[in-house]
Amino acid sequence: MPYATTADNVRLYYEEAGSGTPILFMHEFAGDYRNWEPQMRYFSRRHRCITYSARGYKPSDVPDDPKAYSYKHWVSDAIAILDHLKIEKAHVVGLSMGGYNAVMLALMHPQRLLSAIAAGAGSGSERARTEEFRNSARALADDFERKGSAAVVKVYGLSPARIPFLVKDPRGFEEFNRMFSEHDAKGSAHTMRGFQAERPSLYDFEADIRKIAVPTLIVVGDEDEPCLEPSLFLKHWIAASGLVVLPKTGHVVNQEEPALFNQMVGDFIARVEAGRWPQRDPRSYRK
Repeated sequence: MPYATTADNVRLYYEEAGSGTPILFMHEFAGDYRNWEPQMRYFSRRHRCITYSARGYKPSDVPDDPKAYSYKHWVSDAIAILDHLKIEKAHVVGLSMGGYNAVMLALMHPQRLLSAIAAGAGSGSERARTEEFRNSARALADDFERKGSAAVVKVYGLSPARIPFLVKDPRGFEEFNRMFSEHDAKGSAHTMRGFQAERPSLYDFEADIRKIAVPTLIVVGDEDEPCLEPSLFLKHWIAASGLVVLPKTGHVVNQEEPALFNQMVGDFIARVEAGRWPQRDPRSYRK
């Protein structure tokens, strides 16, 4: 099995397919490397595609140290994958936690990115809900340890922003939650406490986000309410960004609407590679 090793000696499992300009896919909390299959199959026709499981998600290592699960570890782990594969620059595509990571990579390692696609990013960033989100994350971590992944999924898998997936595609929803229920409970608990409950709000990075020059695509479902406002925030402050809002769609945008998602991301990447994704013209801002 192919693994990349991080600076703190955590092995990350990855898979790759295709050839061409690289695309790195980064999953959400409830996902793992398998949840990008609709994109791996589609984009590998023209690109070198890489998907991996984050630390805490088997078959990657599950570190015992709870302090090994911060958002900064996720950033450095993505770079470790690129370094291991000798990829100088890549398009990075992330959903939810992976979308947050795409923004952080654009902030911290812009020289390694051809572009950034942040989908369903920003849960818990709204100022009025930050503490509620963090307390919920800590409680959920406790549930993973006490009850195990399968029991938690029965509740967490039916959170409001995931209901559109159930309504639209019951078979896909069932498969998604089956894979989610297989996750390591300790890794999930540590990720909830270390990443979800401790990461700063996207709004805390406003000054730096204003400086992002990496071509950026922001994707959000119109029924993914926790991510709508943060997505508008990113669109407003990243001059090289575009915003796609998918109708009647919740949080898991890449699997709920794979054809639309692939079309929008594919068009974006093609425009970036053609040099046709400019910074926003200052004259277009409302005075």
